[in-house]
Amino acid sequence: MPCYRCGARQTDPARGASPWTRGVRHESQVLVCPQCQRIHDWQAELDRCENCDETALVCRLGEVECRRCGHVRAARRTEAESGPEESPELTQEVAAALNRVLGRLTSRG
Repeated sequence: MPCYRCGARQTDPARGASPWTRGVRHESQVLVCPQCQRIHDWQAELDRCENCDETALVCRLGEVECRRCGHVRAARRTEAESGPEESPELTQEVAAALNRVLGRLTSRG
């Protein structure tokens, strides 16, 4: 899953915890890369807990849960209902990967 602000792809950290942050925006789980965490007011763009106003939310299985206070609510809009946000770069990346794999399969005949 890329950063919702800049589209950077997440890579595994060499050691320790990931510097990427999770949050919920418009009822969908998003990631925020370390660069965007430094240069943008990214927390102002995330959904907040109705109970404690925290942005540390997790969206899963049609529910949004606050990692701070544990408050759970039903997601108002699911990704299946609205469709995922499309990234032209991701679409091209997937198409190139499919062409590589399918090209190899068809050349073996």
